[in-house]
Amino acid sequence: MYSALIIISLIIMICIFLSKAFYRLAVPSLIIFLALGMIMSSGIIGGIYFDNFEVAENISFFALVLIMFYGGFGTKWDTAKPMAIKAGLMSSFGTVVTALVIGFFCSVILKIPFLYGLLFGSVVGSTDAASVFSILRSRKLNLKNGIAPLLEVESGSNDPFAYMMTILCISAIQTQGGETPIIRLIGDIAMQIGLAVLIGAVVSFLTVLMLKRLHFEETGFYPLLLLAIVIFSFSACGLAGGNGFLCVYILGIAVGNSQFITKINTVHFFDSLSWLMQIMLFFILGLLSFPDKLLTVAIPGILISILLIFVARPIATFSILGWFKIPVKQLTLISWVGLRGAASIVFAIISVIALGDSLAYDLFHLVFFVALFSVLIQGTLTPYVAKKLDMVDKDDENSVMKTFTDYFEESHTELFEHRISSADKLSGKLIIESEIPESILIVMIKRDNEIILPKGLTMLLEDDVLVVVGEGFEFFDQ
Repeated sequence: MYSALIIISLIIMICIFLSKAFYRLAVPSLIIFLALGMIMSSGIIGGIYFDNFEVAENISFFALVLIMFYGGFGTKWDTAKPMAIKAGLMSSFGTVVTALVIGFFCSVILKIPFLYGLLFGSVVGSTDAASVFSILRSRKLNLKNGIAPLLEVESGSNDPFAYMMTILCISAIQTQGGETPIIRLIGDIAMQIGLAVLIGAVVSFLTVLMLKRLHFEETGFYPLLLLAIVIFSFSACGLAGGNGFLCVYILGIAVGNSQFITKINTVHFFDSLSWLMQIMLFFILGLLSFPDKLLTVAIPGILISILLIFVARPIATFSILGWFKIPVKQLTLISWVGLRGAASIVFAIISVIALGDSLAYDLFHLVFFVALFSVLIQGTLTPYVAKKLDMVDKDDENSVMKTFTDYFEESHTELFEHRISSADKLSGKLIIESEIPESILIVMIKRDNEIILPKGLTMLLEDDVLVVVGEGFEFFDQ
């Protein structure tokens, strides 16, 4: 046990330090995590042998759930709302168009049976949320005209569509010779989406209500409660026949756009947890691949990668977003940032487990190669392409780093002090019970000759001086 724990801790530390070392070279962190897993599986370092697809699937699902939730949590709806329709069309119809183009290519050029080609197209049909979030935010890449929120909402919401198409293709392959009515397949998709939206909306409403009204003695319980709710939502939605990924993404958006006492602590908790999940996910996927097998699929992998980057993704982007009269430069950049990553590899694992044949096993390595190529080439060159297209926004007001913690803090433009009198409505109350508006933040409390850092359970006393920032200070005059 001790040896395993030492190995795990060393792997995490190595991933973090390597990410820091390669940052200036603009190498995406995710590619480092993948490469380290591949190196260790090959025997060059450590020689960790891992080929359990079932275990990898379970770990990957858990990691993807948390990554997708935090992707929604970090999406500022006021910024993303104008792009919601465009992102929704790209995440749905864009995924279908990409899958059809790749499926046709695989069946005609690579001589793969059409259903397997369509399965491959479905697996790589979606852009990867973890890759897009990581590259845009780690590189602090501010993009003009709301492109960043469009890309983030698209990548966060198209994995559910790719997952549904993957499952439908697997079902069609397994029932070859039988009948799989199109109406039934369409009904399955509609039911999955409908249940995800319904369950996501109900759970979101109850969750926001709980976070605002429940009072815990320990502030650390709030993010733990939210973590449990995320896992419960995904599982309950899946058991009901809905799409769990879409459900937790909706939950993330709803909770992320609400205000509650421990919001900042929750952001930090899930930010760290999301990075841990990304390290674990990409490292495990790296372990599962075999470098010698990747070499055998290198030529078709390069061909498909080029087709994805320069044909399939542009067709989807221009055919869908072209109707909105978006300038060509913007469409070109949106087309370029169509990164494939962990989600595609996870869906390939599902295919291997479900089909269990050699063609599905080869499909896994082909998908792995395409994802590796995409993150390495597209991810690394994204800042360069954005600059060449003159799509980098130098205005900090449009910073891609404005997560909820950031813009919540930046909105506090005024500083104010308030002394609590004996008749003050705040005297003798806990902060969490004081009904202070969400637009006001208590920075510190001056009590006699000491400074107190406020917490939800801090008691406000007579003669305390509250140092606050924000808006709506008339609250203290009422």
